[in-house]
Amino acid sequence: MAVQAPAAVVLIRPHHFLPNPDTAADNAFQVVGHAVETPAVARAAFDEVTAAAATLEAAGVTVHLFEDTGAGRPDSVFPNNWLSTHSGGHVAIFPMFAPNRRTERRSDIVELLKKRYRVQDVIDYSGLEYDGVFLEGTGAMVLDHESRIAYACRSNRADPIALERFCTNFGYEPMVFDAADEHGTPIYHTNVLMCIGTDFALIGAELISSAARRGEVVDRLSAHGRTVVELTPAQIRDFSGNAMELGTPGGRVLALSSRALRSLTVVQKATIEASCTIVPLDVPTIELAGGSVRCMLAGIHLDPRPDGGRLE
Repeated sequence: MAVQAPAAVVLIRPHHFLPNPDTAADNAFQVVGHAVETPAVARAAFDEVTAAAATLEAAGVTVHLFEDTGAGRPDSVFPNNWLSTHSGGHVAIFPMFAPNRRTERRSDIVELLKKRYRVQDVIDYSGLEYDGVFLEGTGAMVLDHESRIAYACRSNRADPIALERFCTNFGYEPMVFDAADEHGTPIYHTNVLMCIGTDFALIGAELISSAARRGEVVDRLSAHGRTVVELTPAQIRDFSGNAMELGTPGGRVLALSSRALRSLTVVQKATIEASCTIVPLDVPTIELAGGSVRCMLAGIHLDPRPDGGRLE
């Protein structure tokens, strides 16, 4: 398994879906006007996750697909905000900014990980919610597992106290910066701004407010021979930074949305395809909620049990 590219993911299939009205205030990627669930929107989101799971499995990715039949969890399709896994058998549970997202955390998913993979410990930061401290997982952070750097843009979803605690526990160096879109609106999650692969990184570098910090981030990303692909603000709006490298028996793939792929240039796609096969997923309904493919995937950086988790 490549350090940066997990071979398995958790995916949640929602039976109720709508862009979350409680997150619209600070998520400029979210499309307003869909605050009431309709059967057509919910069905479309359900079908998009079903097709995404099938496409990833056909590409060779192991997909653990969970159903969410409950109403009142409009963003449950984005499990990477409350769950992350790490080599050595470590799992982290995160504190969520919006109160109506906190019930997305599921013990059955954690138990599945314990059964199928080698889990040594589970560190639960969710109690920080009572102190008004939030860190929304690998949405708020983009992790360079090779260089052990946690990139994070400041926002309501990434508190520096929680970030420092996570980095201390898991052995990452925090690299924090301010980032805003061309209208001056802060970027709400780091993973819409950047994606780190094994041999390349995608980043909307010009949205990082400080020129000096921008240079530092690009320099760190280009370490170990990685090619940095700079994305325009328009490409960031199309979720081109919201992608995830995954491992398969046939080589690495890059999962991203069809919309994101359409926004990439020929040269950018060629850089990616030098080391990855691009696997586009069609998720236009889910993107109404302000997140895309990377937000949908909780990567599993754990060693599988040799018996597949069968109990005697």
